[in-house]
Parts: sequence; C-alpha cells; structure tokens
Amino acid sequence: MGTALVYHEDMTAARLLWEDPECEIECPQRLTAALEGLQQRGLEQRCLRLVAREASEAELGLVHSPEYVALLRGTQALGTQELQALSGQYDAVYFHPRTFHCARLAVGAALQLVDAVMTGAVRNGLALVRPPGHHSQRAAANGFCVFNSVAIAARHAKQKHGLHRVLIVDWDVHHGQGTQYIFEDDPSVLYFSWHRYEHRRFWPYLRESDADAVGQGQGLGFTVNLPWNQVGMGNADYMAAFLHVLLPLAFEFDPELVLVSAGFDSAIGDPEGQMQATPECFAHLTQLLQVLADGRVCAVLEGGYHLESLSQSVCMMVQALLGDPAPPLSGPMVPHGSALESIQSVRAAQAPYWMSLQQQGAAPVLSPSTCSPEGKPSPLLPWGPEFKAAATQTMAALSSLLDKLCLNPTPPVRTAVALTAPDAALVLPPGVLCQERSALPEEMQAWARPHKALAQDKALTALGRVLYLLDRLLDGQVSSGIAATPAPATAATLDVAIRCGLSHGAQRLLCVAVGQLDRPPDLTDDGRLVVS
Repeated sequence: MGTALVYHEDMTAARLLWEDPECEIECPQRLTAALEGLQQRGLEQRCLRLVAREASEAELGLVHSPEYVALLRGTQALGTQELQALSGQYDAVYFHPRTFHCARLAVGAALQLVDAVMTGAVRNGLALVRPPGHHSQRAAANGFCVFNSVAIAARHAKQKHGLHRVLIVDWDVHHGQGTQYIFEDDPSVLYFSWHRYEHRRFWPYLRESDADAVGQGQGLGFTVNLPWNQVGMGNADYMAAFLHVLLPLAFEFDPELVLVSAGFDSAIGDPEGQMQATPECFAHLTQLLQVLADGRVCAVLEGGYHLESLSQSVCMMVQALLGDPAPPLSGPMVPHGSALESIQSVRAAQAPYWMSLQQQGAAPVLSPSTCSPEGKPSPLLPWGPEFKAAATQTMAALSSLLDKLCLNPTPPVRTAVALTAPDAALVLPPGVLCQERSALPEEMQAWARPHKALAQDKALTALGRVLYLLDRLLDGQVSSGIAATPAPATAATLDVAIRCGLSHGAQRLLCVAVGQLDRPPDLTDDGRLVVS
C-alpha cells in the first residue's frame, strides 16, 4: 500500500474572465505550481497517480440541492456578461464556462481517493484539485467554492463504505462554514476547523465561527472551532492546537477515516492568512493525523495563494504521507498568548461533551472571543513597507527550508530491524530492512567494558548490532530502527546507546522508557538528554 495522487489537468481550465481583485488569486497556477513542485522533488513518481473522474450528479446530490446543481450545469452555456452577473449574486465567487466540469472533477477526485483508501488500494493520498470546496453550502457557492468536495466525500464514505465515524480536519485559514452547516447536527462527523477570526473582523465575519459554536441537536460537541484572534500564528501555535484540542478529541472519537481540508493559506507568506507557519509544520501535522483511523488519511486541496509557499507545503504533506521523516521545525516553539487563550476557550466550550477534556480539566476562558470591535483588519498592501518586510521574511523562511532539504535528504532506508537471531519465518513489511551487520569488535568491547551485563556473548552480539544501527541512523542512512536485546542487558545497552549518541555530537536526545528503567548514572546534565 502506498500514497495516491489524484489530479486532472482539466481543473486548470476555469479562470477569471473579468477584473476582480478579490477573486484573481484563485488561479490555475495554483495547481501547476503544486504539481511542478511534486515532480521536481521526485514525489509524484513515488505516488500512485490516479486521473480524476467527474462526479455524477447523483453524487453531487449527497450534499447539494438538485436546483443548485442544475443552475451550475447551466453556466456551461452562458456568456461572459451573464457569468459575471450570476457570480455577483454570491460572495467572492466567479464562474467560467468550464467551472461545472472543473468542480465535478474536484469532487470526483475526492471520491476516487476515498474509494482507493477504503478498499486498501493505497494507505492514504492527496486530491490536488480546484476549485476549493469547504465554503460551499447546500444551495450556494461561496468563497471561490462551488461544490463541497470534502463534505460529499464524507457522505460518500458513510454511504458506500458503511463508515460510522469520519473526522474532518480543516486547516485552511478561513472558516469552512459550508462544511460546518452540512454536519452541525450529525454526530457521525467530527468537524475541526482553525481559522483567522480576529473577533469576527475577518471573512466570512460569522458569529458561528467562534469557539462556542459547537453544533446543534444530536451534533452538539461534534463541531470544533478554534478561532485565531490575531495574525502571525506559527509552528508552535499549530502544534499546540493539535496536541491540546484536536488529538484528545480525535482519539476519543476514534474515526474510521480522516479527511483533511488542506488549505495552505494558513502557511507563511500567504496574503490571505498572514500567518507564520512554515511548510515543514504541515509534515508534522500530517504525521500526527496518521496515527488515527489506521492511517487512512485523505487530503483534499482547499486554499493557498502564495505559489511558492503553497508548493512547498504540498510537498511537505506528501512527503509525510509517503512516510518520510519530517524536517525539524524552525523558530521558537512557544505559542503566542492569544493562541493559548483561543485553545483554552475551545477546551472550555467542548468540555461538557468530551471525557478527555473533563479528565484533563478545561482551563477557564481568559479572554472571550465573542466581542466584535468595529472595523476590519488592515490588509497588507502590496506597495506598503509591511508587505515588503513580510515578503522578505517569507522568502528567507522558504529558502531556509530548501537548504534543510538539500542538507538532510530522505534516508535511503526507512526502517531497519536488528535482531540477535533472525527468524527465517519472520516476514517484514515492504521497505523494512533486516540488518545483520555489527560494529567492529574493538568498538563493541570498548563500549561494553564498564558493564558486567554485556559480558555475555548474546548481549555483546546484540550491542554490536545496536551500535551499527545507531551509526546508520546518525549518518542519515536509516530513518528509524528497531533492535532486540536480552532483557538482563537492556539497561546497559540503553546506557551505551545514549552515551554513543551524545559522543557522536547529538545535540538533543529524548529517551522514553515503557516500564521501570533508571536514568543511566554519571551522565552529565548538560541539557542534551531528557529521560522519561
């Protein structure tokens, strides 16, 4: 099983036919830039490539009204003036004669991906699509969105594959109110959205985007809104939101499928979001989601309007889906005070509905986010000094990521297993290497000498393989490894492994022991080692 990439070049056909500064950012180059990035890094070639199909009108009807579908079908025959007049009836939308075809392909791509994942053809994947979908409602286009691909995919997964619990994670910088409206009374779909809110001063300016909008009727507690009340949120804020809000609820919900409304306007450099999260953050977020639903993660592209930031963020997500290690996160890992206030507001609003939050305790709301100061936030003007400074910072961050990827390429071996006595009947998964080589005898003896528990031949053999595996991990030849050692020698072997890692120049080492294990004695407490 691998990773699917679903795409069709026809989705670049729809484009803006008149001047509209608000809508011009939703352009065909968004898809071509993302695809070219995947190709240049060799990621497309590693995926199972699926050509998107059009969704049927019956499939569109899982969410949208027949009258709305018929209206969109009719746009294929309209002229430019008629299309512009119709577009003006909706908020931040433009239609093109090919919009209906493109939007059906976008939905079809999401459905193909769900089918491929649920039938076991692939483990996970990305539908690279436009137009986006999470703002569109049952009978209305909205915010560049025509058909709600992720919502239709969730209904399709429930209907065709018999699922009972679907998690939708919407990390686009805009609130996906369309998805919220569709599932707000449905306890079988847990919808999580973080979004720029600024006390209701940012589009779509909705009261129901705040933390205390938690669903209705049987769906109470299954809508989770995390409003960002200031711009500039970064890696630490996004990770805190996952660790302290999303993941506790997701583990309790226990989804059978994870759908991601993957909008990258929440990444650094995007003119819509004005956030500071770097592309590698989305690799870490994706990895966190892969521990849910047996790894069944289906991502569908939503927003993202800074082409370089979009391309790099998509690549980071696909690398994580493929199982590659995520690059280290850059910047200080301390969340903003405003982010912590928002997180506490969400936990307080959701605590009545989730045991995980009741057990951990929900912190009081420090600053209510329901106030609505007058006015809207000032946008970054392309000719202003703030815009130029932000653009310079963005390009520096993106360039830094490219340098990291060049200096730290993906290891050729994903996982190695070091066993003292390999079992011929043991069948390892694809991509897992059975390592039988050991460190040099003199190296083994030197490290083992202080430990009586390592004097036995079996323990010494295991130590040699651990040392060899550790060397390959540290020099970038192996991404991760598993080693077996005799039980009486476990503590001594761990002591050697820690000392060896530190002697090789490791700057930060985390040791997690399951069960009773004392901290190795005589280790200098220089801040490089944490034992848990």
